[in-house]
Amino acid sequence: MTINLFDDGAWNSLRPLTFTRPVADLRLGILTIAEKWSKYLNADAGFKTQAYLSTKYPLNQEAELYINGSICPDVQLVEAILGLKTGDVLMKDGITIAGKFEPAGDIALFHPAGAPIAYEADFIKINYPEDIFKFNDVELRKDFQLLTTGRTSASLSATNTLIGDQIFVEQGASAECSTFNSKNGPIYLGRNAQVWEGSNIRGSFALCHDSQVKMGAKIYGQTTIGPFSRVGGEINNAVIWGYSSKGHEGYLGNSVLGQWCNIGADSNNSNLKNNYAEVRLWDYQKESFRRTGLQFCGLIMADHAKCAINTMFNTGTVAGVSANIFGAGFPRNFIPDFSWGGSHGYEVYTLKKMFETATKVFERRNLPFDATEKEILQQVFELTAVNRNFK
Repeated sequence: MTINLFDDGAWNSLRPLTFTRPVADLRLGILTIAEKWSKYLNADAGFKTQAYLSTKYPLNQEAELYINGSICPDVQLVEAILGLKTGDVLMKDGITIAGKFEPAGDIALFHPAGAPIAYEADFIKINYPEDIFKFNDVELRKDFQLLTTGRTSASLSATNTLIGDQIFVEQGASAECSTFNSKNGPIYLGRNAQVWEGSNIRGSFALCHDSQVKMGAKIYGQTTIGPFSRVGGEINNAVIWGYSSKGHEGYLGNSVLGQWCNIGADSNNSNLKNNYAEVRLWDYQKESFRRTGLQFCGLIMADHAKCAINTMFNTGTVAGVSANIFGAGFPRNFIPDFSWGGSHGYEVYTLKKMFETATKVFERRNLPFDATEKEILQQVFELTAVNRNFK
């Protein structure tokens, strides 16, 4: 089976995380949304997304099923989608969930011949960046069942303390002298993942393949560390997409980090206002701050963003793509894409300088920083120029 995962209006409201990817390439739980659908349907997934992203995330021309990339699958929803006939569109409350087309059909031009098929059950749909950490626990538990049912876990060293029986270890994963408590949620250690000595981890928690937890880390539930990442210090209810580092002491909570991010030593984010008030986040559509309805909300950091040592992030901070943050004091709650500076002020982080850094970062992972990556970042730089009126 082949499918296409399409972006709806959530692509706009999930910025800056989606400036560099389709919605379905976002991670929550253990897997990205695209990986979830591929596993549930045993399907190869393509993407119907923004034109400048389509080289890296191409459309599958042979796909018959188009599925909303902001919606997470579950057994009941998958059954409903598999029951669609050509021309059917599954909907709920005005949201297009999925449609079945002739191959090479275009959802933007499609109009069903009859009434849309109503879907009655609930499902998880992400519309805003904070939805990723908000729904991470539910999705982590679902992904844990999806990935581990019918399989046998590898074992961990006897130097560890294991509490509860919801721990699954992939081949090549290792840990020493650490505590894993799965009584409140499952713990998943991916292929070749490492947990270094003295770490204390509570479920629900996922450490994806080829990532490390450094010595003495304290990690609380509802947390996902994506692949090829390294973390330390204290982390709670946070999602890191992958290829990112928070390797030192400092607190990260109720937060989302994209790819190629780096958090300097002893950096912290606040996730609760001093007056316990509702947290607001910068909204790229409104070009103003939006009420989240949340009391706990920390840092949203887009791809390639980095901060220096001892950076202090206020509650509800959004750092855009390739923001580079340093200096004393609290930077403002919205740090525009391609910014260079901190509370003392900002200047433009030029593409030339950014490309020089990104080339070195990719080389450390033995990956090419190629023309496709540069073109995407060039487009983001141009799209976000309106926010960089620095004086």
